[in-house]
Amino acid sequence: MSFVPGLGIAKGMALTLRRFFAPRATIQYPETAADVAVRFRGRLQLLYDELGNLKCETCFQCAQACPVECIDMGGFDTKGRFHIHWGEAETYAERREESALRRSGRPVPDSAYTRFESIDTTPVDRILEKFDYDHKQMLEILEAIQGAYGYLPVAAIKHVSQVSGAPYALIYGTATYYRQFRFEKSGRTVAVCRCTACVLAGVGRVTKVLAKELGTELGRHPTTTDGVALESLPAHIPGAPSPLVTLDGQPQHVTVPGAVAWARNLTGGSVA
Repeated sequence: MSFVPGLGIAKGMALTLRRFFAPRATIQYPETAADVAVRFRGRLQLLYDELGNLKCETCFQCAQACPVECIDMGGFDTKGRFHIHWGEAETYAERREESALRRSGRPVPDSAYTRFESIDTTPVDRILEKFDYDHKQMLEILEAIQGAYGYLPVAAIKHVSQVSGAPYALIYGTATYYRQFRFEKSGRTVAVCRCTACVLAGVGRVTKVLAKELGTELGRHPTTTDGVALESLPAHIPGAPSPLVTLDGQPQHVTVPGAVAWARNLTGGSVA
């Protein structure tokens, strides 16, 4: 077959010309609306009467019957933050009652709605007042609550949502995102520092030994009250030696060779 100069260019131009007049193969937006997702159920919109008045009478029944507790009747403070929480706390507690469960179509009794342990919320109120009820400082608020109780009680999270007006999903999502938070009581807490000085001093080997001897792993909290939690410290304690290991917040002298004996003494309850 003989070579024809310019044949390839001619074929390319012919193909471009055919495609130019062909129907569009792509979806044009907004001329062509996209298909609605299969699980889309619409957007919540309040109803108005013929005079333009809002039909909502603030009866809180939607909040009571919401099975996932995502409907909250709240407002904003003068700083534009979630702060005003309309309705009494007992009103929102009613969503766990049998009548609310039946209205939401859930079985009665429902194991997902088990009662949580009540606590004295006075420390929570002090912490919220210290941070000016600002949900933008939720991480610091949760850290202070865990420092006061030793863990994050569900009742404390509920109280923070009720008083500050911050959505419960926001608080719970923040708490579950960071591994330093725990939701169950633990017998004792061992924490290791992961700073550069401690890493060079062998805290990695100490952590492996402690995890093996204590029967746990870093960041996993025990399910029993007599278990030992192994955590990482957020920062090195000033003046403490390296590698730094704390027991219930108190620095301990734990070396790499003596980590096994220290952990076994801890499980036996004879650590000073």
